[in-house]
Amino acid sequence: MFAVEVTQKERGMVFTLRGELDFDSMVQLEKAGEQVLEPGRDTGAVVADCSALAFCDSSGIGALLRLRQRLAAQDRVLRLSGVPTQVARLFAVTGLDQIFDVYTDAERALAAGTARRDIVTDDPDSPASSRERQHS
Repeated sequence: MFAVEVTQKERGMVFTLRGELDFDSMVQLEKAGEQVLEPGRDTGAVVADCSALAFCDSSGIGALLRLRQRLAAQDRVLRLSGVPTQVARLFAVTGLDQIFDVYTDAERALAAGTARRDIVTDDPDSPASSRERQHS
């Protein structure tokens, strides 16, 4: 079973994802995403809190990527927080850990502001370095 709870915070919106994000449940994430994409809802960063996410398949990844792309088209950012080990492995294998900014918790992700990092580089001194992707 999957559930998504959307909470407006002072610095942005948090999508708390619970359960299994897969083909059958991705529509719930997409519907929740519509709320944040409405005109006039530009209220800071958007964070997908994955700390209660038990599973994520390619359909779930696709839904997260589509939400990221739609937010980017509005010059907004999607961050992930609390990504469980098994999901983090999937992100590493697919290269998604190079696309999403990942934080240990939602509060840290919100505190990072609204700046986007679109350039990925292997330069360790670059702020977009893959070593800088995991924020604590």
